[in-house]
Amino acid sequence: MQRFSFARTATDGKARAGLISTPRGDIRTPAFMPVGTAATVKAMMPGSVRETGADILLGNTYHLMLRPTAERIDRLGGLHKFMNWERPILTDSGGFQVMSLAALRKLTENGVTFKSHIDGSKHEITPERSMEIQRLLGSDIVMCFDECPALPAEKATIAQSMQLSMRWAARSRDAFGDRPGHALFGIQQGGLEPDLRAESAAALTDIGFDGYAVGGLAVGEGQEAMFGCLDFAPDQLPQDKPRYLMGVGKPDDIVGAVARGIDMMDCVLPSRSGRTGQVFTRRGVVNIKNARHADDPRPLDEACRCPACRNYSRAYLHHVFRSQEIISSMLLTWHNLTYYQDLMEEMRTAIAEGVFGAWQDNFHSARADGDIAPI
Repeated sequence: MQRFSFARTATDGKARAGLISTPRGDIRTPAFMPVGTAATVKAMMPGSVRETGADILLGNTYHLMLRPTAERIDRLGGLHKFMNWERPILTDSGGFQVMSLAALRKLTENGVTFKSHIDGSKHEITPERSMEIQRLLGSDIVMCFDECPALPAEKATIAQSMQLSMRWAARSRDAFGDRPGHALFGIQQGGLEPDLRAESAAALTDIGFDGYAVGGLAVGEGQEAMFGCLDFAPDQLPQDKPRYLMGVGKPDDIVGAVARGIDMMDCVLPSRSGRTGQVFTRRGVVNIKNARHADDPRPLDEACRCPACRNYSRAYLHHVFRSQEIISSMLLTWHNLTYYQDLMEEMRTAIAEGVFGAWQDNFHSARADGDIAPI
């Protein structure tokens, strides 16, 4: 079977363009992964997600282990068949959701016990159990199990958490074993501290992974602090492996991350924002709920290729959102995901052509201009 591989095809400063190859298809990088938390990208059909340009989706270990359970998905043929998405899937380890959602969690050297946020049932995730769940799901890229402390936190607390995550990373590597065609990513921790990040990167590199994530960011530290960390953290990781920034983010977060050497990102923002009437465009954020759109016959973005922009006016999109029609979530999510994928394609092209700096200037300039004037 074809093995997982990564090749850089171009660089421009720290920004990198490349290709991840898997048995289920290639992933062009920089890549944005739409989030299919519960085996669905909300308000979207899988074929429509693919039409936006997505090469890979993210599934959520924590949510899927609770409902419908990994064992049931395995019996039904695996996550790809279950959700009708035959291209690559990355599953997170469940660690972040345990931190942010679970009630009465108890952390030990062995793992985490917690009560489900759904029904209060008791569960345990260990590195070994996380690997088992992700194997049952059949995901192409598996994340090692880690602990993610909320920021800000004392340095000693961050160090203790990071070192526990590194021990769990070694156990994840052992439990994952040799699975041709599947990849295991390690997760760098260490908060905003360069020395702790370096210690984490060294430990992960010594263990050896197919890719490396920068974890523990986008947890309340703010963009300036996040960029400050990304100025050094990706450089501490192996150059010849993909780098994944977990849970990011807004368009300007993504552009800044790519400029600092990140290859992969995921976030619920484009789909969640679509359901709440927040629309991302080349001119910045548009709130379709605002009354200024009620009589506007123009598209959201005349340069956009999505069905919302090709076939519907701002007035219609405003109307169906205010009327709470299901088509509103569908069209606005489709638009946002298309915008994100077009953003990635533009960055890949700019990096390949060696004009990424100029492209960044144009990106920020267009957003600073703001939305088109009301009619």
